[in-house]
Order: sequence, then C-alpha cells, then structure tokens
Amino acid sequence: MGALGVAVTALVMLLGLVGTIVPVLPGLAVIWVAAVAYGLIAGFGAVGTAAFTAMTVLALVGTIAQFALPTRGGATRGAPTTSLLAGLAGAVTGMVVIPVLGLPIGAVAGVWLAETARLHDTRAAWRVTVGVLTGFGLAALVEFGIGTVMIACWVAWVLLGP
Repeated sequence: MGALGVAVTALVMLLGLVGTIVPVLPGLAVIWVAAVAYGLIAGFGAVGTAAFTAMTVLALVGTIAQFALPTRGGATRGAPTTSLLAGLAGAVTGMVVIPVLGLPIGAVAGVWLAETARLHDTRAAWRVTVGVLTGFGLAALVEFGIGTVMIACWVAWVLLGP
C-alpha cells in the first residue's frame, strides 16, 4: 500500500479515536474496520495477523467496557436491575431520537426516571444517576486508551511490514 493509502487509513483511525470520546461514530469499530481494509489491501502476513488479532481483542474489550462500566457505576450506587434496564431502554431510545448524543442522554434519563419513580426522591435518584454518568466517563477514557493502543498496533504493523 502506498503512502496515500497509509495516510487515509491513519486519518480514518484518528476519526475513530475521536468517536471514542464524542459518540458520533462507533470509534473502536471504525478503527477496526480501517485495519481490516488496510489488511485486505496491504496483506496481513505474520506481523499483520498478530497486530490485527491484538486489535480485535482490544476492540471487543473496549466494546464490553462501553456497556459494563456505566452499568457498574449505577449498580455501585444502589441501582436495581430494573433501573439499569430502564437506562438501557433510554439509551436505545436516545440513539434513535437524538442521533449524536442520544445514547448517554437516554441512558441517564432512563435511570433517573426509574430511580425517581422507585425512590420518590429526586436527589437520591440523582445520586444513583451520577454513578451511571461516572461510568460513562470512565468508559470513554477506557475506550480512548484502547483506541490509542489499537492504532499503535497498526503503526507497528505498517512499520514492521506484513
């Protein structure tokens, strides 16, 4: 693959990295797909296979963290499963209603509404919801870190050859 192809792949990966912080694009998936495209064009070889395998494992871990950390954040503050499921329903609804920021807004709204209904206390409901927000923040940091390591694997792949 020529320099232009490497530059385009790098640009797409950097766009994916931005997507780990700003939920406009599925960041880790964008990085992973760019690596697939690079591998199909440049060839995988031994180095590419190792790098791509590492990138795949990292993407899976990051995707799990994206959902597990907000859930854990709410659970540590006492949110029952029903409130966390309301947050999941809110996240799905939010993604449809507000395309760019709907997932976190919907999840937070879902948990807050469920906790307010359960506790009949908006302040107590907000304390639980803050746990979910903290989890979202931690998940974004973890995803950004994983995305950075994925890109580093790809850079090693490019430098060391297929």
